[in-house]
Amino acid sequence: MRLRSPGLALLPLLLLAPAAVRAEEAPSKAAIEATVRDLLRREPELVYQALQTLQERQEAEARTRQTEAVKALKQPLVGDARDPVLGNPEGGVTLVEFFDYRCGYCRSMVPDLERLVDGHEDLRFVMKEFPILGPDSLLGAKAALAAKAQGAYALFHAALMRASRIDDALIEKLARDNGLDLARLKADMDGDAIRTHLQENMVLAQSLGIGGTPAFVLGDRLLPGAVPEEELARLVEAERAGGPAAAPN
Repeated sequence: MRLRSPGLALLPLLLLAPAAVRAEEAPSKAAIEATVRDLLRREPELVYQALQTLQERQEAEARTRQTEAVKALKQPLVGDARDPVLGNPEGGVTLVEFFDYRCGYCRSMVPDLERLVDGHEDLRFVMKEFPILGPDSLLGAKAALAAKAQGAYALFHAALMRASRIDDALIEKLARDNGLDLARLKADMDGDAIRTHLQENMVLAQSLGIGGTPAFVLGDRLLPGAVPEEELARLVEAERAGGPAAAPN
């Protein structure tokens, strides 16, 4: 429970007092400071309340900025034809995930997300490859996007998310086991198209203030970090119903 004190309401008045009276009637700076010190000495909880209020205001302003950024960038977020889509490509609810194949939180969420997609026939799940954790991450992202061109993105994505190590040998094995053209896969991995796509994903994430993985976008809301399965399902249902639910705690 937040502490309440009449002194908190008086503090701004004390600080603004010089502007509210004629100069010749204004108390000295030393007198004001002494009054404020005395008030804080008698009611030290005012400092905590002021800091808490400031933090809440800053968090609210940050959420507003993120929401406005999501709205402004909605087309590249949900409508980039280069992005792989799992679930229902024509679904009425779109969930976007920024992820990295070496991210432990991303990997731990895979079973939850698979159940979420399986349980919501109208869910369109947009995959934003966001390799920020080193060369293995980049190799995996390039391979997955190259596999998309041969209709094997979902297979590669699932395998890479569960792989203990991502290297050329794994990529080649996945290609052979799934009947892909390995030469074409490697050429696409090294091509300008995938390089540009990944660079633009980085810029998009930066524009949204995303600096880690996973990060989700649902409707006009940015959801940073791992979101519990039940919370994500609740938010998807709320989005389907036509309005945002309360944010998860």
